[in-house]
Amino acid sequence: MASTKNYSPQPTADADRALATTGLTYCWGPGQPTLSFPDLNLSTGEHLFLRGASGSGKSTLLSLLSGMLTPASGSVRMLGASLDQLSSGARDRFRADHIGVIFQQFNLVPYLTAEANVTLPCRLSNQRRDATDPEPAQEAHRLLTALDIPKDCWRRKVTQLSIGQQQRIAAARALIGGPNLILADEPTSALDSDNRDRFLDLLLTLAEARNTSVVFVSHDRALAQHFDHQVTLEGAAR
Repeated sequence: MASTKNYSPQPTADADRALATTGLTYCWGPGQPTLSFPDLNLSTGEHLFLRGASGSGKSTLLSLLSGMLTPASGSVRMLGASLDQLSSGARDRFRADHIGVIFQQFNLVPYLTAEANVTLPCRLSNQRRDATDPEPAQEAHRLLTALDIPKDCWRRKVTQLSIGQQQRIAAARALIGGPNLILADEPTSALDSDNRDRFLDLLLTLAEARNTSVVFVSHDRALAQHFDHQVTLEGAAR
């Protein structure tokens, strides 16, 4: 059963709503428990902290929100579109145009430089490319500077950089082109407490400058104070 804390979903007009979910469930296969999730409703520009123990379904929920998975039942509505009703290709296009994802394992392209990794979404989405100011390389440089990546690292392959630097590059990649929503899966897990808090402050400051909503997954309850809303998943399996 999933429970919510310090968060009461309120209906809003689609124009002002980043995402809304209703009755979401998911099952990984025959004989596996069904995961059920609380209804979410997040207005544009607001931030949600999602926490829970290992196995509570945090990463699965993010995959449902991003359209990488489709629910067994229920609906995911984002920016007025019903993701669960779209084809696989349409979900991929929607994600490329509107969603920035910070993966737990970063998912950076190892043979690309830091700068090329950051600008990658602009090669996959004309909408993200056209939203950069004045063009992708300049916005990438601003993001890398804001996230404290030294200039002499910008043209190095990401495999030559530290774990903390790779984490910040993944954040810059998610933010470029001002997506409507950032989904972040345990993005501070490899950082010490000082760098963790600094990273989170920078991420939310940059998101707020773009009116981007953030759904941030972590098991670390100390981070919850930075967010507008909180949801706790407690034994989501049934």
